[in-house]
Amino acid sequence: MLVLAVLAAFVIRLVDIQVVNADEHRADSMNLGFASSRVLWGERGSIVDQNGAVLAGSTVLYDAELDPSLVAEIKRKGPDGEVVKVPWEDVAAEIGAITGQSPEEVQAIVANALAVNPEARWAQLKKGLDVDQYRALADLRVPFMFFTRHPDRSYPDGAVAGNLVGFVGAENTPQEGLELSMDSCLAASDGRERFERGNNGETIPGTVTTEPAVDGGTLQLTINRDLQWYLQQLIAEETQNMRALSGTVTVVEVETGKIRAAAEYPTVDPNNVDGAAPDDRGSRIFRHSFEPGSTFKAVTAASIMDGGSATPNSTVQAPSSHTFPNGARINDAVGHPLTNYTLTGALVDSSNVALSMFGDMVEPAVRHEYLERFGVGAPTAVGFLGEASGTLHPVEKWDNQTRYSTTFGQAFTVTAPQVAGAYQAIANGGLKMPIRLIESCTTPDGTVIEPELPEPQQILREDVANDTALMVENVMAQGQLQKALAIPGYRVAAKTGTAEVPAPGGGYKAGVYFTSLAGFAPADDPKYVVVVTLEEPTAIRSSAATAPAFQKAMTQVLKTYRVLPSSSETPLLPRYQ
Repeated sequence: MLVLAVLAAFVIRLVDIQVVNADEHRADSMNLGFASSRVLWGERGSIVDQNGAVLAGSTVLYDAELDPSLVAEIKRKGPDGEVVKVPWEDVAAEIGAITGQSPEEVQAIVANALAVNPEARWAQLKKGLDVDQYRALADLRVPFMFFTRHPDRSYPDGAVAGNLVGFVGAENTPQEGLELSMDSCLAASDGRERFERGNNGETIPGTVTTEPAVDGGTLQLTINRDLQWYLQQLIAEETQNMRALSGTVTVVEVETGKIRAAAEYPTVDPNNVDGAAPDDRGSRIFRHSFEPGSTFKAVTAASIMDGGSATPNSTVQAPSSHTFPNGARINDAVGHPLTNYTLTGALVDSSNVALSMFGDMVEPAVRHEYLERFGVGAPTAVGFLGEASGTLHPVEKWDNQTRYSTTFGQAFTVTAPQVAGAYQAIANGGLKMPIRLIESCTTPDGTVIEPELPEPQQILREDVANDTALMVENVMAQGQLQKALAIPGYRVAAKTGTAEVPAPGGGYKAGVYFTSLAGFAPADDPKYVVVVTLEEPTAIRSSAATAPAFQKAMTQVLKTYRVLPSSSETPLLPRYQ
């Protein structure tokens, strides 16, 4: 009876502590530091190419921490199986050998924590340890050392697509590129584990509650990693060969409008952001606009023909310099006698005067409308972070000179993707597909979300687009760069562009140009558009500077996608009559 009475008293007291006054005691324990929690890190989503190759992914780092109040000598089994005592000083040396700290530094961390708070239960030993360091420390079996696992960002291929992917900063905070603009897809939600600890730091069973983390989604791009790598090497070499300030190569699939590569130099390695100049950490392809020059003469020709005012064989008599009735004076780059140009010949010889005369066959407002149809003055459907829209002034503000300058790609600006989009429409029978860089975002639960895109637009009649494509092919077949641009076995359509570069104080820089070359292949069954740009090349100052890069880039594109060779020769159109 006595034993039962004592036991009953204990039970009553236990119920009082753990049930009746449980909240009060729990609050006391928290005040004493016995309640604890830790973050359960969610994993940021990966960025992958069209085939699933990882361009940006997450890795794991570890933070090593100590409980200063428990730091003391530790016991281990020696080689002969006997238990030996290892002094704290020796343990500190073992730890420091792994973390890269001196024994004195490790000991100071504990001493400083206890100096601030003699009952300190936590001190930071070393942050950002890799898996090998973590395993080595864990193998020491130090009872007062514990670890916090957290994710970090890695870019397996370094600078490959670095200008597109962007990078993150501290705590995986997105800073640039798709890492920032597509953070809603990639971002993870961290969870938290809460628990109560005993006097010796152990977790009390039954007190653990978990709010699980949610990983980020997978962002799939349309680009091909291997092609991107090759073209980045190529444009870096060609930019330096031509002594240019920068260079780009943009590849667009004709049928879909998908960007298969967007390479540029200089660029950024997201693993070493500080190694790139601030101006090189973004994407010039999307953010830099320029006057397209002669590449847009094809757009002028298509606009005139679509309105029924001309055909490829329509003619004008054009000198190498001409003053129009409104006083505007237009000059060709090369002097020539009065020539009876066909519209095709005006493209092949890149005659500003002849294109201006053909441009007069339709009203300026009509040509302005066609420039808008081709995408001038509006950003592409990509919606890249900070993407430029280019500049297209209202037709009411066109002065006498602008009326004619716009026929040969001056007095308005574009981006490389806009040029690629214009040539995609010409190569695709007049059907303009929205240019896209994002394939999809796959959420953690497997839901695939594709970007919202505008509907494709038939901006030219199919016969007009096909005639324009053949004319651009004749530019290559009959032009001065025929040998430089030729790809054995394939029919190629291409047009160069040379634009003056605005000077900081107004006007244009003397003797330097922004050069470009746009084209597609195979011209008889177009599959891919390639646009190459070079900023202020000085080894060759004309648009011929872009020819080697275009020829090599297009050749690699056709190899990458195993495009069948052409089965016919280019039908030659008359240049003069």
